[in-house]
Amino acid sequence: KGGFMKELTLNDLAQSRGPGQLHDSKFMSAAEKSKVLKHWEMFLRSGLAKGKFTKALYEHLIQHCSFIAHYDIHGFYATYFESGDDTRHFLSQFDTRKGMPKSIEYGMTYWLTDEDYCDINTEMCRIAWRYIPALELKAKNDQRHADFAHAEVLLKKHGLYLHGKEVTSENNVLCGANTSSGKDP
Repeated sequence: KGGFMKELTLNDLAQSRGPGQLHDSKFMSAAEKSKVLKHWEMFLRSGLAKGKFTKALYEHLIQHCSFIAHYDIHGFYATYFESGDDTRHFLSQFDTRKGMPKSIEYGMTYWLTDEDYCDINTEMCRIAWRYIPALELKAKNDQRHADFAHAEVLLKKHGLYLHGKEVTSENNVLCGANTSSGKDP
């Protein structure tokens, strides 16, 4: 007979430590954890502004949240916050709407269940919950605009131009559109 282990939820983790209690761990004091949480919320509230992405927050993410460093703070920011798709991927690590989130780099939940850092990391998820829907929408819109800009560059490279929903050639000839019904194919 195999043992049955209940999957932990964020609520289980929060109840096991008490609401809002941060504890000292070997490499991070409760005061340092509190500082990182303040930086986390400022960063999220700012819409992920580069100027609000602090060294303390970056170091916590790479040391205790299972993110790789991406060379340095600037490389990390460029990796996760300059592309809407990448931003949404980053946010998914803190999104509890579909259960316990896994590390996007390693695919496991240890970053969230580790005894030394589950206090701060579950609190990061709790804080992020308020901001994720709006940040995801912004990231989706940013990605859409970036994709359209990239598409226009590629079309122009081949002598084609985007006008509303139609693509025309340099000679203003309609390309690949269904002109008989006025509806998209």
